[in-house]
Amino acid sequence: MKHNSHNPDFEFCHEPVSFNKFTDKNLLSYCLGGTLYMPGTQNIINKILRKDIPELKSMVMCFEDAIDEGDLGKAEDNVLSHLDILANSLGNQELEIDDVPLIFVRVRSTEQFLSFSNRLTREQASVLTGFVFPKFYSVNAHVYLEKLKKINEKLDVLLYGMPILEGESIAYCESRIAELDKIKLLLDPYKKYILNVRVGGTDFSSLFGLRRGISSSIYNILPVRDAMSDILNFFNRMESGYTVSAPVWEYFLAYKQDDIKKYIGTSMGHSLHTKTTIVNDAIDGLLREVLQDKINGMVGKTVIHPSHLRFVNAMQAVTLEEYEDAMQILNASGGVLKSGLGNKMNEIGPHRNWASRVHLRAMAYGVIRDEAQYLELFLD
Repeated sequence: MKHNSHNPDFEFCHEPVSFNKFTDKNLLSYCLGGTLYMPGTQNIINKILRKDIPELKSMVMCFEDAIDEGDLGKAEDNVLSHLDILANSLGNQELEIDDVPLIFVRVRSTEQFLSFSNRLTREQASVLTGFVFPKFYSVNAHVYLEKLKKINEKLDVLLYGMPILEGESIAYCESRIAELDKIKLLLDPYKKYILNVRVGGTDFSSLFGLRRGISSSIYNILPVRDAMSDILNFFNRMESGYTVSAPVWEYFLAYKQDDIKKYIGTSMGHSLHTKTTIVNDAIDGLLREVLQDKINGMVGKTVIHPSHLRFVNAMQAVTLEEYEDAMQILNASGGVLKSGLGNKMNEIGPHRNWASRVHLRAMAYGVIRDEAQYLELFLD
C-alpha cells in the first residue's frame, strides 16, 4: 500500500513508501492516515478484493456504538468471515499482503474482547492488524493489555492495540491528570503493542452537551480542547514513544471535482487560516480541522465516509520546504543554520524532534512542492 496513490500522474518531490501491517512500528504508527470506521455488520469484502476504494489504507470494523447490541453475534461472524476470505486469498496468491488494508476491530467491552479474541485463528489474525479499545480507563486497561499480550504469544502473530481515551475521568479536570498518569503507567510496559492512542472527541463533547458545527472545529470547544491538550502532553512527548490520532470529523462531504479544480494554484494554508472559502463548508471545515490536528502533532484522523479519506491523507503530505529543513537539521551535528530558502533559522538541537516527525510523515505520505499541491492531491 502507498498513501496518496489514487492519482498515478501526480508527481511527488519524494514518493511515499509502501507499507503493510508488518512495517516497522515506528513508521507504521504514522501510516494510518484517515482511518475509516464502519459497523461490524457491513459487508465490505468485495470492495477490498476489487480495490474499489483506492484511498482505503486503514479501517475499523466496530462492535460498539455503530451497531445494536442484538446484532453483535452477526457482526462478529461477519468480521471473521472477512478475515477468512482475505487469509484464503493471500494463501492462494490472489492477493499480496500489501493489498490488505490495516484492519482493526473496535471491541464492545473487555468481556466481549476476551470472548471474541478466543475465536480468532492464527490465519485470521495474520490479516488483522489489531484492536481498538473504547472507553479505555485505568480500571480496565490491564484486562485489555494483558489479553492482547497473550493473544500475540498464543497465536505467534503481531496484533496491535489502539486505546481510545474518552469518558468522564479524562474529560473532567478534577480527575484528568491523575487518570492520564495512571493510564500511561499501565500502557508503558506494553508499549510495543500500542500502535496509536486515539481521542474520543465526540464522547468528550457529549459530556458537556456540545457539538461542533460544520464550519467550526473541535478545537473551538474549550472543555474538549483542554482534555485533548492534556492527552497530547502525556502521550505526544518525544520520549513517550506514542503517536496520537485526531478525533473523528462528523460531517459528510458534498463536492464536485470541478469545485476543487477552480482553486488549484491558490495558497490553501492561508485560506484555511483566514477562513476564506476554498470549496464549500463541508470540505473547508474538515481541512481546517486537519490543519489544526497537524499543528498540534496529531497524526491521521478517524473518518466516517470514504470520501473523507483522500482529504485527510493528502493533508498529511509534507511540503518540500518542510522536508528540506528537516533533512538539514537531521544531517547536522549541532549549532544554528540558515534554512535552504533563507527565511528562517534551523536550530539543530531544539528542532531535531520536529525534524524526526516530519521525516516519518514524509515517508508515509510523500513530499509535495508546496501547499498549492494539496489541492491537486485531492483529485483523481
